[in-house]
Amino acid sequence: MTIVVFLASLLGSMAIGTPVAFALIFCGIVLMTYMGIFNTQIVAQNMIMGADTFTLLAIPFFLLAGELMNTGGLSKRIIDFAVSCVGHIRGGLGIVAVIAAVIMASLSGSAAADTAALAAVLIPMMRDAGYNVPRAAGLMASGGIIAPVIPPSIAFIIFGVAANVSIIQLFMGGIVPGLMMAIALLITWNILVRREKVAVLPRQPAAARLRATARAGWALVMPLIVLGGIRFGVFTPTEAAVVAAVYALFVGMVIYRELKPRDLYGVLLRAAKTTSVVLFLVASALVSAWLITSANIPAEIGELIQPLIDRPKLLLFVIMLLVLVVGTALDLAPTILILSPVLMPIIKQAGIDPVYFGILFVMNTCIGLITPPVGIVLNVVSGVSRVPLGQVIGGVAPFLLAQVAVLFLLVMFPELVLVPLSWLR
Repeated sequence: MTIVVFLASLLGSMAIGTPVAFALIFCGIVLMTYMGIFNTQIVAQNMIMGADTFTLLAIPFFLLAGELMNTGGLSKRIIDFAVSCVGHIRGGLGIVAVIAAVIMASLSGSAAADTAALAAVLIPMMRDAGYNVPRAAGLMASGGIIAPVIPPSIAFIIFGVAANVSIIQLFMGGIVPGLMMAIALLITWNILVRREKVAVLPRQPAAARLRATARAGWALVMPLIVLGGIRFGVFTPTEAAVVAAVYALFVGMVIYRELKPRDLYGVLLRAAKTTSVVLFLVASALVSAWLITSANIPAEIGELIQPLIDRPKLLLFVIMLLVLVVGTALDLAPTILILSPVLMPIIKQAGIDPVYFGILFVMNTCIGLITPPVGIVLNVVSGVSRVPLGQVIGGVAPFLLAQVAVLFLLVMFPELVLVPLSWLR
């Protein structure tokens, strides 16, 4: 009955349009009332504890780094670098989009910001070259969701805090799956683009490529600094976020000189607004998470799926299907914050590596960013590219299937994650 009360209060409040953060608080209050322990101090204390975590400081600084990259010209130079290298290949602009998405993913970890930057630069070029624009927009959206998988990742930070899993190991474990997602997109794109008659950019001479590489050099070094520093213990993920923001600020203002002092207010304001939304969600989620544990809901769910405990792969398949369905209605952060406290005890009981599960779980929630009807990244690319949302949904479909195929490939063969992770550990 506790599970019914939990689901009914949460889904019912969201169904009537209540913002997810307030729905989580309401759900906690309903559970407290049902259990006979209602106390407003429980709500206040858990919200304060939810936000009062040093690790969460990484979120505002990585978001700030992403904003500084876009405003300071780092993102644009990364795209120019990719165009100079592969723009002359048939379908080359699509390849540029994927390569640039991977490089930018290793800088900011924000799917929406990376997608907006890619679409703003590449969609007009692809439209002029005769590409199928809805399909190109779908590729941009699918490339954008690589950002929360390749470190540094805001999603991994949220999951690590919510599920008490090592964020550094999540970062290291996300590298290979993120690259696999990119490869799947490249294969799918190359299959689809064969049917299109598109203009091919002229091959740039070696001197032009060297100039593009030199211009992008400062931006390309940033992932090495951030990931290398984390891997070799020079700084923690939280400190890495500060390094990334300071580096992006320095390069944008001093080296590229595209970031002006008058731009800083807008950059800081956008980063602060996004941070406030994410951290309020985290704080609200801890209220329901505490009550989920107090009401022993994970144990009740564990009893329901007891026959699957001894079959870890089948259990993972079922959980991944559940998360895919949930992801069609919820954004990335709420999905992580709502489901992590429920699923982690079951995962540990089944003997599944928590880091491995966290990587699959975050990948799955990222796929939810390009699944209708919510699909935050779909809405971003639709707005930036000025393509109707319905057409973007049609364009993203083959790439969505490719990403789902990668997800279930990793479920079938855990070694694809665990073996590289053992090396990077």
